[in-house]
Amino acid sequence: MADGNQAKPAERLSAQTQAMNGAQYVAGVLKEEGVKQIIGFPASELFDASAELDIRPIIARTQRVAVNIAEGYARATAGRELAVVTVQYGPGAESAFAGIAQAFNDGVPMLFLPTGYPRGSEAVAPNFESRRNFTHITKWCEAATRVADLPKLMHAAISRVRNGRPAPVLLELPVDLLAEKVDALPADHRRPRRSKPQADDGEVARLVETLLEAKNPIIWAGQGVLSASASQELVELAELLNIPVMTTPNGKSGFPEDHPLALGTAGRARPATVDHFLAKSDVVFALGSSLTRSYYILPVPDDKIILQVTLDEADLGKDYAIAQGVIGDAASVLKQMIDLIRRDYLPLGERPRPAAEIAAIREAFMEKWMPLLTSDSTPISPYRVVWEIMQTIDPRNSIVTHDAGNPRDQFCPFYVASSPGSYIGWGKTTQLGSGLGFAIGAKLARPEATVVNLMGESAFGMVGLDFETAVRCNLPVLTVVLRNNVLGGYAKSMPIATAKYDANRVTGNYAPIAEALGGYGECVTEPKSLRPALLRALNRIAAGQAALIEVVTHEEPRLAGLW
Repeated sequence: MADGNQAKPAERLSAQTQAMNGAQYVAGVLKEEGVKQIIGFPASELFDASAELDIRPIIARTQRVAVNIAEGYARATAGRELAVVTVQYGPGAESAFAGIAQAFNDGVPMLFLPTGYPRGSEAVAPNFESRRNFTHITKWCEAATRVADLPKLMHAAISRVRNGRPAPVLLELPVDLLAEKVDALPADHRRPRRSKPQADDGEVARLVETLLEAKNPIIWAGQGVLSASASQELVELAELLNIPVMTTPNGKSGFPEDHPLALGTAGRARPATVDHFLAKSDVVFALGSSLTRSYYILPVPDDKIILQVTLDEADLGKDYAIAQGVIGDAASVLKQMIDLIRRDYLPLGERPRPAAEIAAIREAFMEKWMPLLTSDSTPISPYRVVWEIMQTIDPRNSIVTHDAGNPRDQFCPFYVASSPGSYIGWGKTTQLGSGLGFAIGAKLARPEATVVNLMGESAFGMVGLDFETAVRCNLPVLTVVLRNNVLGGYAKSMPIATAKYDANRVTGNYAPIAEALGGYGECVTEPKSLRPALLRALNRIAAGQAALIEVVTHEEPRLAGLW
């Protein structure tokens, strides 16, 4: 017989939650989702609520870099783990805007939980309302107005992070709401699963038929390949059909660049293999790519037949006229294509075998650039820095990234990314300094990896104090700063200001800053000293200390594919 004094379910729920406020409920949901850390800059009521549940706070020096760290974490985990950022209402949310815009344009999933002004004052000038102002740089942007709605709003927000086009999702949490008691249990939160949409069988058949009928098809692999963890399937399809593969800058490492069919990255600066095979192609199969036209991405010529597979229907025909567009997860569609080919089309008969041609063009390209890559000039050539990084790290257990401008254009064409996620390429918008946060986030996601960030001194000037975040949070990354005392490439955009007032000049020494912030710092002025310095820095980060190598270089205008 049941105990007559036993509490009813509603009474038990009320007793369990009587001490839980909105902030604690949100933190409890994050715990249920397996979140290991919450990134941001105080004040946010979510930091203490999360710390109570052993969710580690990662406090950056600026809100923008906090968002960059979350982006690096999301990219390094291929979105499999929830990246969460919180900042204070008003100035905190305002300062985070640039980082969220960068993540939105580069298609990176994260959960952004800014606090909000107390309800009733959020729309009073000059108060900054996140829900209103972030609408165009998030794919879902809402504010909680009743504490009772937190369970469904948190479920809806996380569902949108996990599904559809990867992008930031925002839920604004007013501070007075976070202090209210909530009559719900985080344990009742149902974790949303990720959906992996497949294509229609007829659509898959048309994709396969077009590729098989093409004389010189190529695959244009975007970030969607990395987001879907589809590299293995991409290699299988490329080998099955003997199709060369190039990647977008964001998709770099989605196809192993030491593979015989790899062409490299189709960025503004790129290897000769990309130009040769893109010009020669008749069909371009854009897989997991938005096909965005950008100054930083090589355009697809108008005479190509373009096939496109993407998760976002808004990508279809956005910037290019396409012959066929398919909505689907890159891995799912690849598996469908492979199954169809193996079932209905084997043996394929004689097909072009481009591997030898790729190797010959790559060899000639590298022969042309080796004098710069191995140059003994003083000041040091930035290409020598690229070369020495390539010689000193193991790409199989490393993650590298770059900053905007010349570091990206000098690094990307030459670095061979041999495993998925080993390179964080970025830049539909190119905010100087983003690479440092990306590196810290990547180290947070994969502590066993060697993480290297290449940046210029202008980028360091934007975010350099967040080197201390890497030191303080025990996230030892290696930052290599190219110092040539100029804003690289900017003189041509302001020749009069440069000639009359040295407007492109900057000054400073950066290794001492790293040491003052608690890291290892070293300045290199001679080419022969560069490799030993890098090895010393790698030993330091292996021992747990963030390191910075400052390299005095000359300004180098020559870029692969543009010179």
